[in-house]
Amino acid sequence: MTYRIGYLVGSLSGDSINRVLAKALVHLAPPSLQLEEIPIRDLPLYNRDDELSPVDAVPTFKKAIEASDGLLFVSPEYNRSIPAPLKNAIDWGSRPWGQNSFARKPTGIIGASPGAIGTAVMQASMRSVLSFLDAPQLNAPEAYVTFHADAYADDGSVTDPHTETFLRHYMEEYAAFVERVLSATLPGHEGDADLDVMH
Repeated sequence: MTYRIGYLVGSLSGDSINRVLAKALVHLAPPSLQLEEIPIRDLPLYNRDDELSPVDAVPTFKKAIEASDGLLFVSPEYNRSIPAPLKNAIDWGSRPWGQNSFARKPTGIIGASPGAIGTAVMQASMRSVLSFLDAPQLNAPEAYVTFHADAYADDGSVTDPHTETFLRHYMEEYAAFVERVLSATLPGHEGDADLDVMH
């Protein structure tokens, strides 16, 4: 079985440490997960006036969310909350009313920070948002990553054994969570990457 997992990086910066983390998670993911980035850069600022006639980037984004079996959010923390580009993407994906693309998608939240807090406050905000959007969340293990550049190689491998063990365990737990949620909510689902998830 393989599950298509869309991952969203909450920073638009080309040298974002969370993009480095995302690359490592792709590298360490178990074979049952096929990770593909869902870009958020081209989304305009959310405006309710544009819901019924949005620019092409919006339906493209929503279709990518809907085509994913699960979602992984890899994000920094800005001003003790969710970065504006990521919150903007979530707002677009949840609209128009009755067309919430996130509903029943098994989600994971992880983030890296140079400091010891490791994006904990951002993740608490995300959990509240995802609960409202009816998106099941992996609650444990929590993953607040204090980033050390020398722990990551350019090819996505993790050179620090402790960090590698922790991140690999997180991805294994997320994979098991995805399987549990989908087997409970989508009877007969066999992990087909081409399955259109029904809402």
